[in-house]
Amino acid sequence: MEHYFIGTPGKPWGAEEKEAWRNAQSIKRSYADEVVVKLSVLPKGFKRVQYGALPYDESRYPLYAVVPESFDESKPSVLITGGVHGYETSGVQGALQFINEYLERYASKANVVVAPCISPWGYETINRWNPLAIDPNRSFYSDSPAPEAAQIMTFVGSLPTSFDVHIDLHETTDTDNSEFRPALAAKEGTTYEDWSIPDGFYTVAPTANPQLEFQRAIIDAVKTVTHIAPSDEHGKIIGADVVSEGVICYDKKALFLCGGMTDAKFVTTTEVYPDSDNATPQVCNLAQIAAVKAAISAIV
Repeated sequence: MEHYFIGTPGKPWGAEEKEAWRNAQSIKRSYADEVVVKLSVLPKGFKRVQYGALPYDESRYPLYAVVPESFDESKPSVLITGGVHGYETSGVQGALQFINEYLERYASKANVVVAPCISPWGYETINRWNPLAIDPNRSFYSDSPAPEAAQIMTFVGSLPTSFDVHIDLHETTDTDNSEFRPALAAKEGTTYEDWSIPDGFYTVAPTANPQLEFQRAIIDAVKTVTHIAPSDEHGKIIGADVVSEGVICYDKKALFLCGGMTDAKFVTTTEVYPDSDNATPQVCNLAQIAAVKAAISAIV
């Protein structure tokens, strides 16, 4: 494969290469227009909280979550996160549509917190990384160098509840092969090889506690909206063993993934395939919403 356009083959990036990569990025859509404005009117019983701002441009990138006006200790608590990878659009827009259309109906059953766009710079530039060439979704650990991860972790830790459920909304796209994984290999000075992009929806469960019945409930719900990714010829999805239809496992805490930042008993990462011939942006949003609704319904 032709080498990535930045860097020297086999040599990890230094500050010069990272700056060259950052300078090659551009704004392609508006966080203010596509995200923030949709949080201006919320369902009854919920409020918008600004929990921080990204230091690259604090006025352009305030960070918001939607939280209950009051927490009820007798109810389970649910955390929904989207846009950890800003380019994964339906994670953001699906979370926003869920807030607008469905959040209020769950208020009597659970304390639901939604952080719809954790990486707004990534959202605007359609990127996996932040401007520091750091992947926020490998950065959920103490003293994280990624402000996207550090600020949401601090906020979640400050809330007057512990979470029973965490649903982290993602996509697997064709650009993983055409852009993001080649860039990662170039940055690390390694060799990149294509992998098979799954054609359909799947979930990633935590290795230590997969809760397969919970994952199956999500898969069954999403089946009504879009197709489930089949395993490849090796019985895998993105290199991981398929443990149930459309379900693989990662060690989320060891990999410092967003899905590992709480000690919730029920955790899933959704993966929607927006590049399918059978998908549209709204189908992808609806798949994310179906997953969220099924995840909450499974425990309330």
